[in-house]
Amino acid sequence: MTAFIPRRDLDLGALRALSHPLRYRLLYHLAFVGEANSTSVAKAFGESTGSTSYHLRKLADAGLIEEVPNRGDGRERWWRLVPLDLRWGPEIQQTPETQRLAHEASTLNLERDREMVARYRANRARFPEWDTAATFSSSATRLTPAELEDFSARYLELLKSYWRPPDECPPDAEPVALIFYAFPWPGE
Repeated sequence: MTAFIPRRDLDLGALRALSHPLRYRLLYHLAFVGEANSTSVAKAFGESTGSTSYHLRKLADAGLIEEVPNRGDGRERWWRLVPLDLRWGPEIQQTPETQRLAHEASTLNLERDREMVARYRANRARFPEWDTAATFSSSATRLTPAELEDFSARYLELLKSYWRPPDECPPDAEPVALIFYAFPWPGE
């Protein structure tokens, strides 16, 4: 059975959290590794545990990650991603600050996606069993704004139908990056 993943429009607090490069990377690290503490994250990113602990708490304050119950002790805290369908909400266009933060967050998102694709391509030989499953598709069609909104909603529903907690995944399931962009063609 598919778990319910609530939609959340990004607010000022989430935008502030996501507009910091390390926090953005930490969020997606947790999306792929499941659970982590500041020590394991610090090792993965070459940062101090004090720095990663601070930034993990900022992500938690924004409601993007949560502490894993019954794991760790009073000093060692384990964190996991809060399953959310994050969207650019109407609040983003309201002030120059939210517009600036949204621009910073979307720039970080694009950079992360480019880097992730490049890392996969550079390490593709490590994943021979995924050769036929991995897809790089760039397509074009003509749609109205309403049709694009419908297409995007259906894509997200399909994606959500495959989401499940890590402990419910088949043993051969691996973290998979799914990147989706849909926008009007800006011309050359």
